[in-house]
This record gives sequence, C-alpha cells and structure tokens, in this order.
Amino acid sequence: MTPSQQPWLIVGQGLAGSCLAWEFFHRSIPFEIVDNGSGGSSRVAAGMVNPITGKNFQPSWRIKEFHPQAVSFYTDLELKLDASFWHPLPVLRLASSEKEWKKIEGKFDKLEVIPWLQSSNIPTPPGFAGAVELKGGGRLDTFAFMEATRRFFTNYGIHRISHHDTSQPHTNRILCEGALGLLNDQLGSHRCAKGEILTVRANWPETHIRIGAGGWLVPIGDGLFRIGSTYEWDQLDESSTDAGRERIIEIAEKLGGRDFKITDHVAGIRPILRRSEPLIGKNTAGDWIFNALGSKGSLYAPGMARMLADWIEKDIRPEEDFIFTPTR
Repeated sequence: MTPSQQPWLIVGQGLAGSCLAWEFFHRSIPFEIVDNGSGGSSRVAAGMVNPITGKNFQPSWRIKEFHPQAVSFYTDLELKLDASFWHPLPVLRLASSEKEWKKIEGKFDKLEVIPWLQSSNIPTPPGFAGAVELKGGGRLDTFAFMEATRRFFTNYGIHRISHHDTSQPHTNRILCEGALGLLNDQLGSHRCAKGEILTVRANWPETHIRIGAGGWLVPIGDGLFRIGSTYEWDQLDESSTDAGRERIIEIAEKLGGRDFKITDHVAGIRPILRRSEPLIGKNTAGDWIFNALGSKGSLYAPGMARMLADWIEKDIRPEEDFIFTPTR
C-alpha cells in the first residue's frame, strides 16, 4: 500500500476530530481515530450556540455560512444514530446597564443583526436595563455527541483509546488535539484560556438561554442548568477552583436567582489561536492540523471539517481566513 492509500489517522476525538471523522465516513475516505481518552474541553463544554455575541452585540464570525451547516450536520446525525444531542433554544440577551442597552438597541437596524432578532418587546427581568430575544440559538450536548460518535466508530473497528506519539513521523496524519496540542507548542504562540462551569438544579424557566451579567445560563432539561464561564489565562489546567465557583455563583444569582443547588463543577481549557477563529492547514512537520475552535466549537466544527475534507480529498483550498500558516 502506498502512503497515499494508507488510511488517514485522526489524532483526537473532541469536536474537531469527531466532525472530521463523520466527513470522512460519509465520503468513504479510509481513516482511523486514536484518542487518549482524557476528555479535553469538548467533553465538559456547554456546547452553546449564540448568534449575536460580545459586548458589541455582533454576529459570530461568518455565522451565515456556519450556522446552517452545523444545524443540518447535527440533526442528520441524530437521525442516523437514533440519538438526541442538538437542542435549539432562543437566546435572551440581557443588558446590565443603560449604556449597554443603548449599544445593543443601536444595532437592531443593522442588516447583519436583523435575521437573528426574534423580539425586542419583551419584559425586562429585575436587575437589568433591557432584554432582547434572539433566534438561532441552541445547545449541543457535546458529551452525548462525542460518546455516540465513539461508540459508532468503535463498532466499526476504527476507533481506539491509546496514546499517540505525535513526535514520530507518520504519513496521512491529522492532529485534532485542541488545547493539548497548543499547550505542547505544536502550532506556536497560543491564547488558550481556562474556563469553569457549574451545573445546578433549580426551579427556573427552561425556555431560553440567558446571556448577561458577564456570563450565561443554559437549561439542559429536568430542572438542570449549566452556568459559566470564567476566563483564566495563566493557570492552564483542568482543576476547578474556589474563585471560579464563587464567580459563577454571582452569575447564577443574577441570571436565575438565589435558590439553586450545585450538582457539578468542571473546568476545561479553550483551544485558542490568533483572533479566536478556527484554523486548518499543515504544521512545520507536514502534519495536517484542525484546531483553535475556542469557545464556539459547536458552531464551527462541522463547517471547518467539511472545508478540510474538501481540501484533502479534492484539493479545494479554502480562503486564507481559514488557513493556519506556520510561523517557524
């Protein structure tokens, strides 16, 4: 068998590796997956999709192309796997001050914002200066998605839990190792950030994702909610902290209320490069890479996986915005 005929080796089965594996499977491209089984940030992520983000109330980067791809990708797989992991939910964006509300309100007539506006005529919860409802939001149960993917490809005999030494040469290898790869200096300078999330039980409305007060609250069913998140740039480990817990409790009290019970507290490291945008390409060793999904992996992973598969299979080079260029 020549190198070009050898199966591709996907290293890492987080969101990036999982979505790429499905792209290869649907195209009948031979591949194997190897994963170290440690989990990574994808397994603890909230999986939230929010169309209009940040203090400046701007649409997520290139959301018009990535959003429909992601929704179609997840819903099609739910049918294939007889599973449930994509949960659409409207977003309630809350402004903490009059200044913040005026900034949000001033974007309502922007062409890039209008498609995502559901209603600006809704009651404002106590403690906030304004509220707007957005369409197109949702939650990917990342753990359920990745577990269903692992089971499927394990049954096919092409998924294994094992350590893979990426320092050794290998033909047809794609590194999808997220923060682990970035922290091991695979791609040069990074901007990884640790985030902590609480899961709580409470008698709160489960009709919306709530965003405001410097955080978010996501209903996950049966009276449970995930709340986050923190940003820690120096202590890059997966250990939860008392400081993180206290910060998220403040967010929970503002977005939900004081009456809740904490059931879980987790931490993960967001894989971030340059402008917090996902990247594909080759590193200096000649390996393909798929990384830097950041905090919006649920939105970007399916579309980026499609681009990478097109590049590998059909030699269709994507726009430069999506390409990782080695700096050394």
